[in-house]
Amino acid sequence: MRTSGKNARTPGDIQPGRRIRRTGVVAAVALLAGVAVAPAAVAGGGQQGRETGNGKKRGEVVSVVPVARHSRAEVARGLEKLGVGTDSLRYGVRAYRVTYRTVDPYGRPTTATGLLTLPTGGGRTLGLVSDSHGTMTTRDYAPSVSEDARAQSYLFASAGHAVAAPDYLGLGQGPGLHPYMDTRSAVTASVDMLRAARSAAHRLGRTLDGNLYATGFSQGGQVAMAVGRAVQEGDAPGFRLKALAPVAGPYDLEGTEVPALADGRVNDTSGVLYISYFLTAQNRLHPMYKNPAEVFRAPYADRVEGLFDGRHDEEDISRQLAPNVRELLTDDFYRQLTHPTGGFLEALRGGDHTCDWKPDVPVRLYAGDKDTDVPIGNARTCARTLAAEGARVRVLDQGDVDHVGSYIAALPKIARWFGGKAA
Repeated sequence: MRTSGKNARTPGDIQPGRRIRRTGVVAAVALLAGVAVAPAAVAGGGQQGRETGNGKKRGEVVSVVPVARHSRAEVARGLEKLGVGTDSLRYGVRAYRVTYRTVDPYGRPTTATGLLTLPTGGGRTLGLVSDSHGTMTTRDYAPSVSEDARAQSYLFASAGHAVAAPDYLGLGQGPGLHPYMDTRSAVTASVDMLRAARSAAHRLGRTLDGNLYATGFSQGGQVAMAVGRAVQEGDAPGFRLKALAPVAGPYDLEGTEVPALADGRVNDTSGVLYISYFLTAQNRLHPMYKNPAEVFRAPYADRVEGLFDGRHDEEDISRQLAPNVRELLTDDFYRQLTHPTGGFLEALRGGDHTCDWKPDVPVRLYAGDKDTDVPIGNARTCARTLAAEGARVRVLDQGDVDHVGSYIAALPKIARWFGGKAA
């Protein structure tokens, strides 16, 4: 899930709105233009992890390509332009595209890409921030490809951490279509990115100390919770979860997020994009229809699947779909929003177990009271579920801010918290 504001889109799924032109983003992030480093790839090698099924190891690095270098001052100017606090900044940053081995939703071997960002100063040994991005429909907007999607990576790296930002399957330079909101494959791709980041950092002269701080925004907030669980349960040997700080995640699809598409708590533009993306992607994993016309009204049924091919941006998609969810979906399927059954219910429940566990570390759930993309009820439900399991959890309401505003307000606080300072 992502955003709905009306200002220029900002980096890394601080993306305010689907009807927003990317030119605004480029203008904002131009302050981080810095020096692009020559693409001299570092050859991949072995990495300890589970096999992908072809004898290769999950998390094994295929290549490491430098993509950006910025001074501390450049990072500060870019973040200030976006309204993000900069008091945690200490160093310049260098960023690398990492291609690595992982598995697809069916367990078959594939590759994925992600962004590894390192501070230019500080000690040789670093803690690692796992940063999960939110909804994006264009593969070229992913962190390893687009400078627009890197602001939060630069923030955490400048504060002294290594940062691993997975593109997820089917985004960036990974093959295939993105399995949107498939939590299981988002976790495998993210955990394998942790392994790849450790190996790549070592080749670049840095050592990861194993301490992991997990965060993410919107769709990535839900992914961050699931990644934290996977790490705590031992799926990433050598990493120790230290803190969880997701922002505005759709943790409660069945009980909060999807009903909000029907009752007006989610704005029309975002609702149309989210449900279209979700249904077309999840239908490949949890069959809900054989013909799009069973779910989508004409004329949208004939075009909707082709719009989510990784090449159409959100503005383009919005122009070609209905103005609201009621006019997008058939009557029968619209009723599924409040009374889900079959494959739709299966798909929702597949993403609804990211909060039913007991983290051994403190959890801070950041959210905005005026969020009309991912209503704050998602965070409150997650907190109640975590607390019932015995977790130490707080919902930190960022006030009367929308989806993007909650992230802009939360980012510097998370950076301070991860750095051991009072937030």
